[in-house]
Amino acid sequence: MTHATHLSTPLIALALGADLLLGDPAWLPHPVRLIGAAIASGERGLRTGDRRRDRRNGRLLALGVIGLTAIVAYFVISVIDRGSPFLGAVAAVALAWTTLAMRGLDDSALAVERALILNDLAAARTALPALVGRDPDALDREGIARATVESVAENSSDAVIAPLLFLFIAGPVGAIAYKAANTLDSMIGYRDERYLNFGRAAARIDDIANYVPARLSALCIAGAASILFATGREALRMCARDAYRHASVNAGYPEAAMAGALGVQLGGAAAYAGQVEDRATLGDALNPIDVETIQKSRTILHYATLIAFLAIALCRWIFG
Repeated sequence: MTHATHLSTPLIALALGADLLLGDPAWLPHPVRLIGAAIASGERGLRTGDRRRDRRNGRLLALGVIGLTAIVAYFVISVIDRGSPFLGAVAAVALAWTTLAMRGLDDSALAVERALILNDLAAARTALPALVGRDPDALDREGIARATVESVAENSSDAVIAPLLFLFIAGPVGAIAYKAANTLDSMIGYRDERYLNFGRAAARIDDIANYVPARLSALCIAGAASILFATGREALRMCARDAYRHASVNAGYPEAAMAGALGVQLGGAAAYAGQVEDRATLGDALNPIDVETIQKSRTILHYATLIAFLAIALCRWIFG
């Protein structure tokens, strides 16, 4: 069996450990950057402005990018594997490492947290775009902290638990294919005039890919909240009550779980590209949202990641 489609649990742990210790070093060529460049190039050549053609071309781009990403990853690792299983394992772990972004997510949230501790709103606004796409200049201190916590919650699935799940199911090829789908959604999966038709397929593929991971992430957040703050039941209650209210079929689950875990209210009005979107609220405003809330959300992220790894590894051990 090739390392391209199957990694042992210790090797997945090694990839996760590399991400936790090293994050995304600037010197490391990152596949997601290549995927992003391919998507941008494809959009320039395929998006026409015609409704029917854009839907068709958007499907072609989405399937082509995901398929090509998986094929290239499989080919490269398999060729190395044939020459040397040890080097094949090294290549597979290296690729698996690039699909995980827990350290990057944590560092980005920490940058905002440190700026707020110093009461430097300008620095906090400068750091925020690494986490969210909304207008940082439109946010006050509480708005910055809320946006950070929301990003930690949502990306606990997209950046950590989802690729981790795909690593266990289908190895580095599965995880990098997931990252391709997620990158497509983040670049063209919008409902605005420009991407409503061209990005429709990308958005739907991402919804399908994240359906299970988003709900698993909510459970892991609730588990972490139970251990840390004895609020796991509230996390689950808010999921059941509010998750469906989110515009995304998936993002509401980890966000509602985080809101319940911290006893805060997430969501509400947010400005994007100068336009205000009135989003649904998740959770109850029992506690204020500030630096301590960011700190707690980051701690929950750490514990939820560990819980997810152990839970998925246990399922693999039981069901083979």
